[in-house]
Amino acid sequence: MNRQEDHRDRTRLGTVLVLLSAALFSTGGAVLKLVPWQALTINGARNLVAALVLSAYMALTRHRVRANPTVLLGALSFAGVTSLFVLANKMTSAANAIILQYTCPVWIILIMALFFHERPSRRDLVTAALVFAGILCFFFDSLTGGSPLGDLTAVLSGVFYAGVFLMNTFEDGDAFSSILIGQAVSAVLFLPGIRNETDFSPLVLGAVLFLGVFQVGAAYICLAQGTKHISAVRASIIGSIEPILNPALVALVWHETLPPLSLIGAVIVIGAVAASQVWKEREKEEKSSPSG
Repeated sequence: MNRQEDHRDRTRLGTVLVLLSAALFSTGGAVLKLVPWQALTINGARNLVAALVLSAYMALTRHRVRANPTVLLGALSFAGVTSLFVLANKMTSAANAIILQYTCPVWIILIMALFFHERPSRRDLVTAALVFAGILCFFFDSLTGGSPLGDLTAVLSGVFYAGVFLMNTFEDGDAFSSILIGQAVSAVLFLPGIRNETDFSPLVLGAVLFLGVFQVGAAYICLAQGTKHISAVRASIIGSIEPILNPALVALVWHETLPPLSLIGAVIVIGAVAASQVWKEREKEEKSSPSG
């Protein structure tokens, strides 16, 4: 009984932490618009702050930094996704940026099939087809007055996001080390651009500080800790609130809304990914249950 209660408590804690991480991630679209800097400069600044936050956390928990090819590839993926996401937010709408980044599961399917010869299941193929249909809705809207290049950048951020998830599945991977190294690389590469910026008002600096401490630093700590207590499938289902909360916050603060065709695409993408995860969870339950 005590063991069951302990398991429930851990599951509840993991759920809360992943939910909190998704909520923190979702603030990016609205807060990024407060900073009138170049996109990559913003990314360098917020990652410097986030690296300090994560370094302090790793020191307190005595988590040593590891370095190996898998960790470094994960760091490259992290640097790529954060940089491209900020660029996409400057080039297209915040809603487009987050929802197109949410195509990440499709790229995982393709990468596993192409490079690891893992045959996709029927569920994976259906999901991929629906997500690409959703992407086409965004690009049709972009061609009629939007930003096709911005939407393409958002899709590429989803490819790098897939790399982040994949690198952490290998035995010699380490999420915290990959994130910290990726943050440090982004800061070194992009922070020098701050010399060309002119607006250092309290509002702008406060927004950058918020992005570094909460939207990146605390969010990734919560996600990494939360997934220790719940399955990756459950975590991804909970995380699906991010592409819903992000444009909702932007619409509330900046009155930026999705045009009709993109809204249809958003429903298709989010619905397909969430349904796929539920389908996968049910398949696992059926395989693990004793046969009658």
